[in-house]
Amino acid sequence: MIQRTHNFLYRKILFVSLMVFLISFTMLGQKEPQYTQYMYNIGSFNPAYVGTVETPEIVGLYRAQWIDVPGAPRTFRFGVNIPLANEKTGLGFNVVSDQLGPWTQTYVDVAYSYQVNVADDIKLSFGLDAGGSFLDVDFTKGDFEIENEPLLNEQTINKFYPTIGAGTFLYSDDWYVGLSIPNFLTNGIYNDEVAVLVEDKVQFNFIGGYVFDLSETLKFKPAFMLNYLQGSPVNMNLSANFLINDVFTAGASYRLDNAISGLAGFQVSSGMFVGYSYDYNTNRFGEFNNGSHEIILKFYLGKGSSRQPKTKNAKGKPKQIDTPRFF
Repeated sequence: MIQRTHNFLYRKILFVSLMVFLISFTMLGQKEPQYTQYMYNIGSFNPAYVGTVETPEIVGLYRAQWIDVPGAPRTFRFGVNIPLANEKTGLGFNVVSDQLGPWTQTYVDVAYSYQVNVADDIKLSFGLDAGGSFLDVDFTKGDFEIENEPLLNEQTINKFYPTIGAGTFLYSDDWYVGLSIPNFLTNGIYNDEVAVLVEDKVQFNFIGGYVFDLSETLKFKPAFMLNYLQGSPVNMNLSANFLINDVFTAGASYRLDNAISGLAGFQVSSGMFVGYSYDYNTNRFGEFNNGSHEIILKFYLGKGSSRQPKTKNAKGKPKQIDTPRFF
């Protein structure tokens, strides 16, 4: 009985310690929300992407992280990418809500992109976004046993902070690379009470991918995403996806020293794609949760799929082809 009680207390102390560490890492070391299906969600963190799609698209995403852990992160995203008729500019709109315990941060921004041809089949897009971050902290949601902490006396915190970001996106029909900074307005914008919760710093996102045609019915795309927050280690994501018959996608992803993931997707129709991923923690925290789930829905407006690039026929007129761009 004594041994069982000792083991229970040990696991509880370990659990609480891990939660404090991981929540601190999420709030201080990972400013932007974390995505496993980043390859289908580029417009969320790179404004240069919004004008590179062929037809307007609507994106919805939900991520439930660390299942069975009270107060664990939950992320909602609604986005719109709209290429304009001149085939050079695009507009985007994003709403992202990131929840963690009593803390909710909602980002709202509008994006604009402009692209130029750097070669016959290569384009370079530049993007800017502007908006704001709504920070809502409610300390009535939970029990806190930190004595003499003045911040808890505030009960609730509601603040708004402006955001300005930028990005570039270089791409062809079968590859892409991109660099983005979601927000330049960081240092000095938080007052003392909020600075205890959020130590905001500039974050850099670097992405890339290449599509290999293995056969007429099978494509293979390795991809990566690197996140760097000033003063923190680089967060590295590596993934590999297969596209089968231009309809089914299946693959795996690895987040360095953090998690492995399985991914699957289905092109329901020319106008709709649904994707799902499951993460399993490879660190010790995996013993205390049942993984993370993420689902994404993409709706392509207009004729065909926005993942189908345009080529030219013998008369030099644009035509649709059946091969998806796969990003």
